[in-house]
Amino acid sequence: MSVHTNGTPAAVPPARRSWHVIESTLREGEQFANAFFTTGQKIRLATMLDAFGADYLELTSPAASPRSREDCETIASLGLRAKVLTHTRCHPDDVRLAVWTGVAGVDVVIGTSSHLRRFGHGKSIDEIVALARDVIPVAVEAGVEVRFSTEDSFRSELPDLLRVYEAVAALGVHRVGIADTVGIATPQMVERVVRAVRGVVGPGVGVEFHGHNDTGCAVANSWTAVRAGATHVDTTVLGIGERNGITPLSGFIARMYCDDPDDVRGRYRLPLLHDLDHAVARLVGIDVPFNSCVTGFSAFTHKAGIHAKAVLNDPSAYEALRPEDFGLSRYVHVAHRLTGWNAVRARAEQIGLSLTDEEARTITARIKAAADAGNVTLEHVDAMLREHAAPVATVEPLPVPA
Repeated sequence: MSVHTNGTPAAVPPARRSWHVIESTLREGEQFANAFFTTGQKIRLATMLDAFGADYLELTSPAASPRSREDCETIASLGLRAKVLTHTRCHPDDVRLAVWTGVAGVDVVIGTSSHLRRFGHGKSIDEIVALARDVIPVAVEAGVEVRFSTEDSFRSELPDLLRVYEAVAALGVHRVGIADTVGIATPQMVERVVRAVRGVVGPGVGVEFHGHNDTGCAVANSWTAVRAGATHVDTTVLGIGERNGITPLSGFIARMYCDDPDDVRGRYRLPLLHDLDHAVARLVGIDVPFNSCVTGFSAFTHKAGIHAKAVLNDPSAYEALRPEDFGLSRYVHVAHRLTGWNAVRARAEQIGLSLTDEEARTITARIKAAADAGNVTLEHVDAMLREHAAPVATVEPLPVPA
């Protein structure tokens, strides 16, 4: 076992290609308050996500509306590399309609918590198992990929979940789904449930995790699910979805990159994360959050003097992600009171000036004083640098002897 220098066991990266992204911007994302995608916008997003390398694209149920059905048909016929799935209720008519649209897979879902059984469909666990036995064969016999998911899994009784999963695994499903529908799960809970489910369904059945972000744990829970044996993770661009949404694509990819950057670079076109986040932000009328993993405007900005000095010497000192791998650049911020002279000298070099250490320290002191007195911009800093580098006096030439 590898061990950190502090004596704790080191994290062991999961095996390569042991996990897959089910990109649900066109299903869960359509449930976001500001999302009203047209067919053309869905085609554009599907094409971008496919170019990024998403393993699956999940679409809104064709039973939701006539346009939803048409959109399923349209996107399923695009010939994308990604497998196109759709989400359905646990009803044979919904599954037949989904298969008819030409999708490659059907994701069947039904609530198993006491909350959803009481206030939703009103069925007991025995009735849910009986219904699954009627519904799943419809999809299996059609030859599509089949997932059966419990909704509100983490407010369900674990013995109830295991009964359901054991029953549906025997019916030939390709995956079972575990959903933190209201975002209450912790990484410890996720690990316990995923391991228990993995033990029941066996190695031949995939395990999918769907994590909502109501309490801010979606990325951590998704990562934990993979390490506990999950094979598929649901994401959306920017994490949009019902309420606070689910695991954001860029956040999940950033987390998995830290485990195995070579694997992630080889599987996905990482520079497209920036384009995807900004495209979806425009479509739903929001800004990309400043702290969005990878794509936030300050994701690779260094400001404090001690940070800047170390990053200028070796970026890995304060960067877990290489911005170059994501098609981005780091930025060392110098126009503020926290700046250091190493950063100021580096800025001088960027604009073609050369400073001694003493000159850099002098200008740094001027920048700090100006910042304390009011706002300072990069233009102000560059002006100071050019002023200091300019000749301070003009020397008259000596007369030439006759």
